[in-house]
Amino acid sequence: MKVSLGSKNCLYPMPITIIGAQVNGKPNFNTIAHVGIMDFSTISISLAKVHYTNKGIKENKTFSVNIPKEGLVKETDFAGMVSGETTDKSKVFEAFYGSLKTAPMILECPINMECKLIQTIEFPKHEVFLGEIVETFCGDEFLVDGKMDISKVQPILFVMDGTSYWNLGSKISNAWKVGKELVK
Repeated sequence: MKVSLGSKNCLYPMPITIIGAQVNGKPNFNTIAHVGIMDFSTISISLAKVHYTNKGIKENKTFSVNIPKEGLVKETDFAGMVSGETTDKSKVFEAFYGSLKTAPMILECPINMECKLIQTIEFPKHEVFLGEIVETFCGDEFLVDGKMDISKVQPILFVMDGTSYWNLGSKISNAWKVGKELVK
């Protein structure tokens, strides 16, 4: 029997990301899970309006999306617990820059996406930033035959119920193949 949960968003787990933005000339990082794929080169990030990071995104029209590995769970959690307005988070990670020069990325993260802001959508308590991915970086140790190997990346997943972090399980099937078994 199904039980109604009310109006509840159950799109979790979501990969945890660390958003990088240059604020007042210094790298700042903020942990969020609310990231979306708009198309193959456009992503969305949703941040509460109170976040210090938003200021840097609006000022520079750039941001980065960094995917941390399991071994960075403490640093990742910390970056989302404190505000860059009162805590200098530039020392938590080693920053590097790509062609945009104002979107700090995290060297320790396996994957980094450097983004150019293309639109901001206002909600009562949140701002959704749409970004064009200008360049993606991946540590060579996370590649197999030139492609990212998610099992090597070991991303951190966030689940809202229980506010907990999880790791990735194993592959269960190949996409766009297993369903062919049902084609008559």
